[in-house]
Amino acid sequence: MAQQDTDQQHAGVLPVNDEGFVIDIVDTDEREHAWRERGTSRPITVVGNPVLHKECKDVTEFGAELEQLVADMFASQRTAEGVGLAANQIGVDLKVFVYDCQDDEGTRHVGVVCNPKLVDLPADKRHLDESNEGCLSVPTAYAPLARPDYAEVTGQDEKGNPIKVRGTGYFARCLQHETDHLYGYLYIDRLSKRERRDALRQMAENEPRYPVVAND
Repeated sequence: MAQQDTDQQHAGVLPVNDEGFVIDIVDTDEREHAWRERGTSRPITVVGNPVLHKECKDVTEFGAELEQLVADMFASQRTAEGVGLAANQIGVDLKVFVYDCQDDEGTRHVGVVCNPKLVDLPADKRHLDESNEGCLSVPTAYAPLARPDYAEVTGQDEKGNPIKVRGTGYFARCLQHETDHLYGYLYIDRLSKRERRDALRQMAENEPRYPVVAND
């Protein structure tokens, strides 16, 4: 198994396996805590906010400003008790998401992806799982949505290094959900009109448990 050296790991680069996928299950507590402690929690933007409904800009500069954004995203994700968060969910028009998500085997994955692209899967890997899905930007609402139970994403880490991330089950759903966000799609956009109306009704009838940005 190919590992990055200690200096590279300290710089924020995750080790990779022999297929080139990041090993995001190592030191999860320490890495998430380190990010979160440097960040400031921000309120979550909700459906209807223009930043959620358009494709975000590519990340082109990798430095202190981006790392502070990532730290704020981890802090915001923890406040909202989420498992993934895209930058536009805190009002920032950039293609970056963070995740702290378990797969169906209970293995925890923690990481950062900039400029993500979902890999188009061959038919033999497109096994659909129709499970309930929710979103921090559609607070208190849930609906069943069929998605492939395996996903691969290519992109860059917070230092600009090319990376590949893969997941199964719930984590695969998270990777697809967060990538969708950065291209202007919420999960309710993939529902039928009736299911979408029901999700928005759920949202309207309940109070979010975390701070949100009210739409004017």
